[in-house]
Amino acid sequence: MSFAWKKVAVGIATAGLVVGLSACSQERDAEAEPTGDAAVEETMVGIAMPTKSLERWNRDGAHLEDLLQESGYETTLQYADNKVDQQITQLENMINQGANILVIAAIDGTALTPVLDQAAENDVTVIAYDRLINDTENVDYYATFDNEKVGQLQGEYIVEALDLENAAGPFNLEPFAGSPDDNNAKFFFSGAWDVLKPYVDEGKFVVPSGKAPASNDDWASIGIQGWGSDTAQAEMENRLNSFYGGGQKIDVVLSPNDSLALGIAQALAGAGYAPGDGYPVLTGQDADQANVLNMLAGKQSMSVWKDTRELGDRVSVMIDSIVNGDTVEVNDEETYDNGVKVVPTYLLDPQVVTPDTVESVLVESGFYKASDLGL
Repeated sequence: MSFAWKKVAVGIATAGLVVGLSACSQERDAEAEPTGDAAVEETMVGIAMPTKSLERWNRDGAHLEDLLQESGYETTLQYADNKVDQQITQLENMINQGANILVIAAIDGTALTPVLDQAAENDVTVIAYDRLINDTENVDYYATFDNEKVGQLQGEYIVEALDLENAAGPFNLEPFAGSPDDNNAKFFFSGAWDVLKPYVDEGKFVVPSGKAPASNDDWASIGIQGWGSDTAQAEMENRLNSFYGGGQKIDVVLSPNDSLALGIAQALAGAGYAPGDGYPVLTGQDADQANVLNMLAGKQSMSVWKDTRELGDRVSVMIDSIVNGDTVEVNDEETYDNGVKVVPTYLLDPQVVTPDTVESVLVESGFYKASDLGL
């Protein structure tokens, strides 16, 4: 055999070896990346919820965990008692335990950058659940309800309840906003204030406490830290005692959620307000059981209901898409800028519930049993 032919033969053999090694490598890669049920079984999902003290987070966490476990995922569900450091520690533990996906309802949406850097280093996919996570590029998706629409529905309800288009007024309004560390709170307030502020400007609404933000951007000045019922109650009591002497009455209280509304209703009761004529319009959000009972008793006018089962369902679909390598469906890629990136988002629609629609909306949908509400 000539030297030239030997070189050709060696080249062919080498090429064959490379092809063989490449094929083996591809086979090993295929074995290393399972699909379908095998991929699901090898995926751990960490679910971080802010607190057990609010009914809705208990529902959200339990529903999502049930969905994922039924599909075969390994899960770890943690509640953080509304303590930021505790939530960060829980997320670190989830990453160290090998979580592949994190679903996070953040307590403070600006405090998670370092731990999400750690998540990114470990190739963990992050879904922000109902609360946007800010100041980091390491949040992949966001699932929530249309939070500005929540506030808009509250504002529109107030306008209709007081017939502001026709009534002369003036009416006494006391506005509240949510926790300053919750990104959603600004959307709730903006949605409502866009509807109500024109009536403040023209004098149909007056705010005796003076706590009427000059613009949407000033919402945090009336924010209730941690969404605390007790804090809202204390604030309402202070306003009543300081600004409502001499028989002056409150006509409407803008409360962004049910937790605040519970405290506000307690303060109103303590000041002698009773259900019936003359009781203020009081808004809310979440349709928590205690608040639905208050609605039925005439102590709260409405609640904006976000069927959190739908949110859990949507996040479960997102996780399936991630695990299967499919495109994750979103319907908003413009609105939710977290300061570093616009986070791809899936928005769900909220709806108003009033005492007259509790049964048709909340009971017939299976969200509550009639017996839960004394119906």
